[in-house]
Amino acid sequence: MSQEPLKRRSVLRGCGGIALAAFGLGHGAGTASAAVSASPRFDLTKPSYDLFRHKRLHDVTVQQSFAFDSVNKRLFVAQRRNGTDAKAGDLCITQLDFAGDYVSYMHLSGFGHGVAFGVEPRGAESWLWTEVDANANGYGTRLACFKFVKGGSLSRTSSAITRYSPVPEAVEYTCSIDPVYENMVVRHHKYGAKHIAVYAMADVRAGDFSRPRAYFEQPSIPGTMQGYTAYGQYLYYLTGNAYSASNPVPGNAHLVSVNLNTGAIAQGPVLTKAGSTLEFREPEGLAVYRTDAGQSRLFLGFASGAAGDRRSNLFYKNTLV
Repeated sequence: MSQEPLKRRSVLRGCGGIALAAFGLGHGAGTASAAVSASPRFDLTKPSYDLFRHKRLHDVTVQQSFAFDSVNKRLFVAQRRNGTDAKAGDLCITQLDFAGDYVSYMHLSGFGHGVAFGVEPRGAESWLWTEVDANANGYGTRLACFKFVKGGSLSRTSSAITRYSPVPEAVEYTCSIDPVYENMVVRHHKYGAKHIAVYAMADVRAGDFSRPRAYFEQPSIPGTMQGYTAYGQYLYYLTGNAYSASNPVPGNAHLVSVNLNTGAIAQGPVLTKAGSTLEFREPEGLAVYRTDAGQSRLFLGFASGAAGDRRSNLFYKNTLV
C-alpha cells in the first residue's frame, strides 16, 4: 500500500496512522480470502418503507450517496457542488437529522464523484472516508479520511486529510462501511474491471490494508451503478436511471445482493418500486443502519424534484432471511 508522506503528528491525529504494505493481489486474482462472518441477508423482494421524502440539502444538485454515523445519530448526504463541472470532483456533504431536517454542510474540492462513502464514529466526532484526488473524469484515485467539520471546506491538498491507496495498481476508489459487522468495502478499478476488497475496520483504523477478508472481481451487474453497501456476508448494489420517456413509472431501479465470500450474486436483480410516485426519481445511494431497538435496515436513496431544486428521499427494507 502507498500513502502520501505526512508528518508523524498529523498522521497520529488522523485515521489510524501509517498504512502497511498492501496484500499482493495479482492480475486475474479471484477470491484472495473468504473470511467475512456469516450473516443473514436482506430479502430484496420485501416492501420498502419511508424514512423521509422531499428534504432539502445544502446544494440543489442531485444527491449521489449517503451514510450514517450510528453512534452519534447523524446522517450525511453527498452531492456535486452547485455550479461546478461534474469532472472537477467538487462535493458538498450535507448533514441531516433522522427526520431529514438540515443541520450543516461541508465542502470538498477535487475529491471525486461521490458514488459511495463511509462514516467512522470517533467519540463525539464523525470521520468521513471518501475518494480523493479526482482524475480527468471526476473519479477519485485514492481514499481519504478526515473529520467532518460543520461549515468547513477542504481542498484535495489539505494536510487535514490522510490518504490511502490500499490496492496496488488500482486507479479509482470508493468505499462503504458496514457499521453492524464492522467491515469496510473498497470498490476499485483495476486491470480494466471493478474489484471488491473487504477489510476489518479494526485493521482500517490501524492503517493496515494487508489482510483483506475477501477480494474478487465484481460480477456482471446490469444497469447504471448508483450505489453500494455491505451488511455482514452480503454486498448490495443499487442500479437504475431517472424517470424519462424511455424509462417511465415504475422505472428501472434494481437491487442486487452478492455473497462476499464467493463473489457470486445471491439475489437479484430485483425491481424496486420504493418512492415510485416521486417526481423525477433517480436512484442514488445505499447504506445500512441498525436502530437502537436492534433492527437492521437497508436504506435506499432517491433524488426527486425539479432541476434546480432537487430533493433527498430515503426508504428502507428490514426483512432478513
